[in-house]
Amino acid sequence: MTNQANTKAAAAPAVPGLSLKDIARSLSLPLAILAALLIFGLIEPRILSLANFRNIAVQTSYLAIFAMAQTMVILTRGFDMSLGFTVSLVSVVASMAMVSMGASDAAILYGLGAGFLVALAIGLSNGVLIANVGINPLVTTLGVANIVMALASTVSGGFPVTGVPAGFTAIFAQGSLFGIPTPIWIAAGVFLLLHLTLKATRFGRSLYIVGANPKAAVAAGIRTRPVLLTAYVLCTVLAAIGALLLTARTGSGEPNLGGNLTLESIAAAVVGGVKLSGGEGGVGAAVLGALLVTVLSNGMNLIQIDGYIQQICLGAIIIISLIVSRDELRR
Repeated sequence: MTNQANTKAAAAPAVPGLSLKDIARSLSLPLAILAALLIFGLIEPRILSLANFRNIAVQTSYLAIFAMAQTMVILTRGFDMSLGFTVSLVSVVASMAMVSMGASDAAILYGLGAGFLVALAIGLSNGVLIANVGINPLVTTLGVANIVMALASTVSGGFPVTGVPAGFTAIFAQGSLFGIPTPIWIAAGVFLLLHLTLKATRFGRSLYIVGANPKAAVAAGIRTRPVLLTAYVLCTVLAAIGALLLTARTGSGEPNLGGNLTLESIAAAVVGGVKLSGGEGGVGAAVLGALLVTVLSNGMNLIQIDGYIQQICLGAIIIISLIVSRDELRR
């Protein structure tokens, strides 16, 4: 009996612990953010001012929402190339809806509703084509992106939609609670809700399984189509939240508001550790990635690096992150 017990004990797997490599990996992103701040701070001391830290926090809150939106679909082995143009169309339609109603609280609610309805329609279009029709996510979202871009330009006539109610800007751009700006509170609320959804709900677990191994998900009885559809709808609804916050900040509906947000949101998620191979990562990683991208962008702006050079740097960051991710998978 004793020998058998010893044999079983020897065969039992050891309790996993954090290795030095795991600790180093978990600290790499925070250390990279700190290093970037220090390097830029040596070149331009204003970067290390409290006012700039506040600015970085607000800027990160916007990008973090978009990065978390992309995370929902990246976990399923996809991504949303229409996100930036969705932001533009939501901004234009919401602003036009508010302007049509005049400067009132009802106008703000009307504009919010119109913006979310547009995002819902785009998300459903992406989701149905990908989940039900079976079209590749890249092809689908690029096609939808072209349609949405044309709609944003056509509806607005190519010009900003002005006359947004002052109350909208006051609440969602200039408002604060306990000294913390509204966008940061909203981003924190989105993070908490999504974190709980991914970690404590059946949908969250299904999202990871579908992304990690679609065949295994089907074998486990998971209905993959509704999971994929929900992921793409969630992505565009979250994009609408960010779009409305940016619209409040600019004070107008901008047909070009999305700009480089598609690339930046994917970069933030991937840099944070969300794997394009699916089934690995989370919203915490997306937020940290968004902070790093914002710090780099903020630093390059303050030391007056050309915008095109910034885009080259952003593209390089994505490529490096993918190489690192590939090497980790091989191990």
